[in-house]
Amino acid sequence: MPKQWLEPLRVPRPGRDPSLPPAGARGGKPKAKAKDWTGTLRRVWGYLAKRKVKLTIVLVLVAVSSALALLGPYMIGSAVDLYLKEGSQTDGWGLFLAGLGIVYALSSVTSWTHNVWMITIAQETVYRLRSDLFAHLHRLPIPFYGKRQQGEIMSRLTNDIENVSSTLNSSAIQIFSSVLTLVGTVSVMLWLSPLLTLLTFIVVPLMVVGMRWITKRTGPLFKARQRNLGELNGYIEETLSGQRVITAFSREEQVKEAFRELNERIQLSGFWAQTISGFIPKVMNSLNNLSFAIVAGIGGILAVRGAITVGTIIVFAEYARQFTRPLNDLANQWNTLLSAIAGAERVFEVLDEEPEEREDSKAERLDHVEGAVRFEHVSFGYEEGRETLTGIDFEARPGEMIALVGPTGAGKTTVISLLSRFYEPTSGRITLDGKDLAGIRRDSLRSRMAFVLQDSFLFEGTIRENIRYGRLGATDEEVEEAAKLANAHSFIMRLKDGYGKMLSADGSGISSGQKQLLAIARAILANPSMLVLDEATSSIDTVTEIKIQEGLQRLMKGRTSFVIAHRLGTIRSADKILVLKDGRLEEQGTHEELLRRGGFYSELYSSSKGIPGGAQEDPVAALQQR
Repeated sequence: MPKQWLEPLRVPRPGRDPSLPPAGARGGKPKAKAKDWTGTLRRVWGYLAKRKVKLTIVLVLVAVSSALALLGPYMIGSAVDLYLKEGSQTDGWGLFLAGLGIVYALSSVTSWTHNVWMITIAQETVYRLRSDLFAHLHRLPIPFYGKRQQGEIMSRLTNDIENVSSTLNSSAIQIFSSVLTLVGTVSVMLWLSPLLTLLTFIVVPLMVVGMRWITKRTGPLFKARQRNLGELNGYIEETLSGQRVITAFSREEQVKEAFRELNERIQLSGFWAQTISGFIPKVMNSLNNLSFAIVAGIGGILAVRGAITVGTIIVFAEYARQFTRPLNDLANQWNTLLSAIAGAERVFEVLDEEPEEREDSKAERLDHVEGAVRFEHVSFGYEEGRETLTGIDFEARPGEMIALVGPTGAGKTTVISLLSRFYEPTSGRITLDGKDLAGIRRDSLRSRMAFVLQDSFLFEGTIRENIRYGRLGATDEEVEEAAKLANAHSFIMRLKDGYGKMLSADGSGISSGQKQLLAIARAILANPSMLVLDEATSSIDTVTEIKIQEGLQRLMKGRTSFVIAHRLGTIRSADKILVLKDGRLEEQGTHEELLRRGGFYSELYSSSKGIPGGAQEDPVAALQQR
């Protein structure tokens, strides 16, 4: 079993350096507070304990079922001794058989009842665990999602929790029952014959040694299988999302080869985990047979010598099986238990991630926003020791339109992320209407902002529902009015079902430009105090953009707007242009002021005149060319 099977696989992906660590490890290793079996089981028990009343009833039923299971063999042994003592007399045999039937019937009923109740408890527990995980995912900061693949996170929310669910449904009650049966069986065996009990215990050290040898090897394998499954889900999600790019660059064979490697690792880790853990029931059955042989052989000798009765041997032989059966049941459930613990660890790893920094208890809600924004010597870095922004200092007056331009990676989107409090500045401060953003509740701040991002995202649902996401209480008339302002109404009405057309999560069935128009309509409907357009017109052709300029101008009137754009029309009309370079604010001013100044912006603007589609249409293209 090669050691490398237990290590994360670095699968080359389009646009990614194969020498980099796996996606799940980017930006630092995730916290691993859950890497403790005892701690993990204790936390799972914490969820189970919230159903104390039902759980107590289940434990009582398990105890009754275990007691009845012990009573049946004892009654049979007593009957055998009675038969050998009194011969074939039939007095009382009918009553005995009826009593024995009642015992086994009650044992079956209680067993069925506590199984049903335990399934109910398990489903309620998993429901709460899944809800906690999903809610926690929405409290985590944006950087968390930048370090992990979406498919890998989904795997924790689905596959890992499902493993916990399966174990609680099938294995938890088996563990309770096995423990009680084991305790009861040993107690009765010691009462019947301490000597035979000690002889039966001969197999226990062999069981312990065998279990330790096997679990030492299967534990890491089950963890590796869960991790590999998460990586595979992440890779599948990534390739399905980028299928057009894969096809366009004819990378199908490379993608299939990477998938084959991931799939093979799951196959190998799963094969060895199941194969090695499969030895457990075989070993337990062999030891079970050895225990039975010892009881039968030594018990027969003792019976011949009159030390014990034949009925006692029969009872003891059955109890000896019941002694090893709980251990055998635990062994049979062990692989499921290991898989569940590995899944629970991965779930608790996410739950242990620090949520977005808690709001100060004195943080206030915004009742009204004028839109005066100021960056005061703001610096920020995604990684410690590497600054993305350095000493950013500018002011935006209420109602102004601020354009951010600069080469790719200059920090334009980072400025917007800091303004939205997706990240916090490393140094310096940002104020809104003179109030430090750190003293404003995030949800209150963001509710006053509307975003139209570069990659417009649409939810599964109708066009009307997607636009209404900007303001859930909006009427149909308000939705249509917003669509008209964004110039989306005309193309919507040309669709078969109009505003009732169903869209998939990726918005298939409409063009990228149309999706962007719907995103703009959604922002218009939100009626924000501040507007953020992050390259919002990047997917819209020039003709379409001209159509929406009037709507955008009406939307931005009286609202502070931050625009990252590549179009000349947008840049020219900005009240202030911020020119970013290498994370620093190189220049700021209006289009005309920057040209007259003859600095970096003017130089790029002038040099772009010879570029087709350059300065005359798109001066910011020069920044991207550089």
